[in-house]
Order: sequence, then structure tokens, then C-alpha cells
Amino acid sequence: MTVSEAACRVGLSTHTLRWYEQEGLVAPVARDSAGRRRYTDADIGWLVLLTRLRRTGMPVRDMRRYAELARQGDDTLLDRVALFEQHRARVLARIDELQEDLAVLNFKIDAYRQIAGDR
Repeated sequence: MTVSEAACRVGLSTHTLRWYEQEGLVAPVARDSAGRRRYTDADIGWLVLLTRLRRTGMPVRDMRRYAELARQGDDTLLDRVALFEQHRARVLARIDELQEDLAVLNFKIDAYRQIAGDR
């Protein structure tokens, strides 16, 4: 698929998709005879993973490290596991923070509804 189609499929702009490639997050994508990028389903799967990592707050430097490790092959599996375990811990801590924030919002909503209902 084209860069526009790939970007749409994974929810990125074409500019961001090209930036991911420029930053080494994506291996060089195959090109057609006219030099246009052509993304495969495997490329899309990789991009979906990257967007999930980014959406969960993984720093680009860690995403870059992961991409480097993945390209090096199975000898880096334990390093990749460690990287993901560290990120998972950060995500879980953020979820806990968000749960606390949500509890405060729910409290305020309930309090305001109570006050509004008393009027």
C-alpha cells in the first residue's frame, strides 16, 4: 500500500510515518519502480506496535532501542523483554495515577449532582 494508505490504516499522518522511518523506527520500506514507498502487511503490523508503544508513553529513544534490538534477531529477546517490562511498570503506574484522578472526578461529579438536586 502507499504511504497515504499506510498512514491512514495506522492512524498517523504521512509526515509522521516518514519521520518514523527517518528516525530508524521503521526499517527501510520497499519501493516500487517509480521510487514510491510500498508498505506490506508486516510493515503495518510493525507500525501498529509502534503507535501502541508511543500511545502508552514509551519515549522515542526506547522505541528506537527496541527497533534496533528487533533487527538484531533472537539473541536480543531477553533485552526486549526487559525493555517491555520496564515500560509495562511505567504504564501500570500511570494507570494507578489515572484511577486516582478518576476517583476525584467521580467524587466532584457526584457532589455537584447532589447540590444541583437539592436546589
